[in-house]
Amino acid sequence: MKINANINKVKTSATLEINEKSKFLEKKGKQIYKFGLGQSPFPVPKNIVTELKKNSHQKDYLNVSGLEDLRVAVSKYHSKKNKFNYLENNVMIGPGSKELIFQTQLVLNSDLLLPAPSWVSYEPQAKILNKKTIWIQTYKKNKWHLTGNDLEKICKKSKKNKLLILNSPNNPSGTSNEYLKQIAKIAKKYKVIIIADEIYAELDFSGSYKSITHYYPEGTIISSGLSKWCGAGGWRIGTMIFPQNLSYIKDAIRIVASETFTSVSAPIQFAAIKAYSKNHQNYLNKSRKILKFISEYIFSEFTSNSIECVQPDGGFYMLCSFSKIKKIKQYKFKNSQEMCKTILSETGFAMLPGSDFGFKKNKLISRIAFVDFDGSKALKEFSSVKKFNNNTVMKNIFPNIFNGVNSLLNWLKIKT
Repeated sequence: MKINANINKVKTSATLEINEKSKFLEKKGKQIYKFGLGQSPFPVPKNIVTELKKNSHQKDYLNVSGLEDLRVAVSKYHSKKNKFNYLENNVMIGPGSKELIFQTQLVLNSDLLLPAPSWVSYEPQAKILNKKTIWIQTYKKNKWHLTGNDLEKICKKSKKNKLLILNSPNNPSGTSNEYLKQIAKIAKKYKVIIIADEIYAELDFSGSYKSITHYYPEGTIISSGLSKWCGAGGWRIGTMIFPQNLSYIKDAIRIVASETFTSVSAPIQFAAIKAYSKNHQNYLNKSRKILKFISEYIFSEFTSNSIECVQPDGGFYMLCSFSKIKKIKQYKFKNSQEMCKTILSETGFAMLPGSDFGFKKNKLISRIAFVDFDGSKALKEFSSVKKFNNNTVMKNIFPNIFNGVNSLLNWLKIKT
């Protein structure tokens, strides 16, 4: 029996593959600096962990849409953050935001619009569903983000239904989209439905919550969860929030969910109520400061040594272009994947090729995730640092980041 042809078009998720490869190389005794997988290094807040322990006895199947008290908490949280009134009946709880985004693509008869670059899983999901993906080229001058003009050019070409996925702060660039208002205007004009993937929204270094729902709530579905700001990636719990006029989409997803994952783990849903109903600002403020400090350190080290980057605004990613590096030119790499494999093999520095995110293969661009550090230690020690000698702080609190950066730069025949 043959495998469905759509599946044969798709490979293992790039982020998960680099994580598995890094662990494999570590087991063989090689020093690996994990700048590949974007997993939050911070521990789940204690009061949420305590709540999980308290509810470990919960064993019943829950409502397909999710535990009612959790949906109420999520609707209140996003009504405040997204400046629009959301009803608990229009909240969907799923086993990670990735699954909910997939199911949204599944139920909608539409083309998929993606800014290039975009997160690695959006397009493969569309391929599995035999859905057409239309890439929209973005530019470094716009911090690798879609603009209203970019969107309108595409919308003018076809009258077919369109689903646009926006992610801000962005994976892979870590930058925030400054064109949300103009994108909203065009999306409204052409009736484009938007999934606002806001999984990193709470990690904007400014501390403000920026969303396209502030301009186009009626046509926007919010995707979020606890994996990034709360450090609970392995818990696999995601949320989708729909405006009332798009509730028919939620109803369709609910039907699919009832025949697939049934419901999310009960103990985790009970624990998640604390995440959405309690104040975690101290934890978030510390997390943002730490990530901002690391991003500024890496940006300074890289750009002062001819690696071109755009400075992140949030999250824990950065795009890096190696096209001007003399040693890279000498290798005559055919594509970014070849470059990243060689660098991993020779330096232990694991990162992802830009081609996994929608860049042309010949662009020698990579994405780094600066999360290879002990998050618990960082939360305890970073705020007590009084004298900010960057190298000393990096060596003491973030040694893997510091050593990884040095390993890469030394290989490029550049000293930090």
